[in-house]
Amino acid sequence: MSNDPVALAQALASFDALWSPRIVTRVNDYDVRVAKVEGEHLWHAHDDTDEFFLVLSGELHISLRDPAGERTVHLPQGSVFTVPRGTEHKPHSPTGAALLLFEPTGTPTVGTRHAPVPPHVDATTGHTLNL
Repeated sequence: MSNDPVALAQALASFDALWSPRIVTRVNDYDVRVAKVEGEHLWHAHDDTDEFFLVLSGELHISLRDPAGERTVHLPQGSVFTVPRGTEHKPHSPTGAALLLFEPTGTPTVGTRHAPVPPHVDATTGHTLNL
């Protein structure tokens, strides 16, 4: 990890893979990741941690299964949302989006419980950013 500033636009331009986050820096024991997304992820849950989303560009939808039932939140550019730990959720973006995520280092993108992982989803704990 470098101690140099990271331009998020440059970080996002350095890769094309969808649903395959890159680690841009660490804050204490948390990764700050950027990701490009389009289409659907998969239903999954993180039993031990919340998951923070910031939409840098585009629009993201997150379907949730919580005690109140199933619902979908819509996040336009500039919006933030935190999925509470243990909540089943499925991010999706019909037109594409760029995201910034905060997750504890080593957190898998498919959570601790998940549906079968489709080929277009990278089940990773984040990749090193290569600028």
